[in-house]
Amino acid sequence: MLLTRFEPMRELRELRKGFEYMNSIMNELEGQNLEAGISSFVPAVNSREDKDAYYVEIDLPGIKKEDISIDVKDNVLTISGERKVKEEMKEESYYKIESRFGKFIRSFTLPKNVDLDKIEANFENGVLEVVIPKHQVIKDQPKKVEIK
Repeated sequence: MLLTRFEPMRELRELRKGFEYMNSIMNELEGQNLEAGISSFVPAVNSREDKDAYYVEIDLPGIKKEDISIDVKDNVLTISGERKVKEEMKEESYYKIESRFGKFIRSFTLPKNVDLDKIEANFENGVLEVVIPKHQVIKDQPKKVEIK
């Protein structure tokens, strides 16, 4: 018989991953319903975390900075925008068009330990990077209480 050690934190991490996965599916479905028939452009997203912040990188080739909007409401980060069709495009000169155009919206539920006032965004070479700093938690130092 194989015995496994019960690790509640591992179970919680797995549960959290499941919720994040479901959240991403719901966000994609919501975006499809809002823009049904108009757009199938869904930018790729990479996210990571270190001890100081969360990072969200979105590939937005061919999009101008002015066509991107970043909002935070009720602890949800929403990035939206539009990839516009090039004006000089002539339909009859193309055999096949694989580029996707249209409006997009991506939403991310933020954890409780973020500093919403210090969120920063940089847009360079078609990649939008949003930096979401964490609150700095100061750990209490041990203290001896004197009895009087």
